[in-house]
Amino acid sequence: MTIYQPTLTEEVHDALASNRPVVALESTIITHGMPFPVNLETALAVEAAVRENGAVPATIAVIDGTLKVGLSSNDLERMAHSEGIYKASSRDLAALMVRGASAGTTISATMRAADLAGIDILATGGSGGVHRGANETFDISADLMELANTGTAVFCAGVKSILDIGKTLEYLETLRVPIIAFGTDEFPAFLTRSSGFRADHRLDTPQDIARAIHLHHELNSGTGLLIVNPISEKESLDRNVLDDIINSAILKAEAAGIGRKELTPYLLDHVNQLSEGKSLIANVALIKSNAALAAKTAVALKAMISSE
Repeated sequence: MTIYQPTLTEEVHDALASNRPVVALESTIITHGMPFPVNLETALAVEAAVRENGAVPATIAVIDGTLKVGLSSNDLERMAHSEGIYKASSRDLAALMVRGASAGTTISATMRAADLAGIDILATGGSGGVHRGANETFDISADLMELANTGTAVFCAGVKSILDIGKTLEYLETLRVPIIAFGTDEFPAFLTRSSGFRADHRLDTPQDIARAIHLHHELNSGTGLLIVNPISEKESLDRNVLDDIINSAILKAEAAGIGRKELTPYLLDHVNQLSEGKSLIANVALIKSNAALAAKTAVALKAMISSE
């Protein structure tokens, strides 16, 4: 069976062909995570953060039915306006491509495309997970199953604060997905440094994280890795205040009958409104920080493999 090969930009193709470090970037941050023009400004800033730290950025999306790894400036501009653009999980890719549609890719879809292209490292904002009330709704992000089946190392600021973090950590343990916290003993919660849960493992340098990723693959583990990088103390929101805001947003979502794919962007938008814009500022900052750490680790990983 022929394995589908996504369309690469010349920059990404040349980097992979010459064995230079590449960092995959998901695009629902652009299409469904932020308002225009902040989304476009953030996308460009995140790509710049990857380049500044020695790697090549590869923002991934579906454009007119083509799965693209690396986007042009015109592609980014179009995605930022988000008109008629879908939100694609990995399960949606084939149908959307047949329809000739355009879509921002979630973490799971971005992992799938990155794996097809041969990219080991992905940077994003916050990971999906088990939603609050999942014991009744069974609402669990496909990101977790993709981590269980695709060997991508996902760099994020922890699980999105709107989710059930405890259940997400339990599920990741069941799926055998290792969680490594950068420079902290506590598992971060996206917009805040504190979640109340300890991280499974702590590593303090990009070089050590790169070694862990390399060994994980050499052990033929068969899963991805979740690398969690806490938001800076300066940008972090107060945990108690954030919990109150999230609970209020969840009640509004329930009253409006919002669920499934629409729930996360709805909640994030309401959290931003109720926090008077502070959550959006924090979100932009943490995404750039994650991209920088992912790039440094990608550089270290390539250097390590080259020296063997």
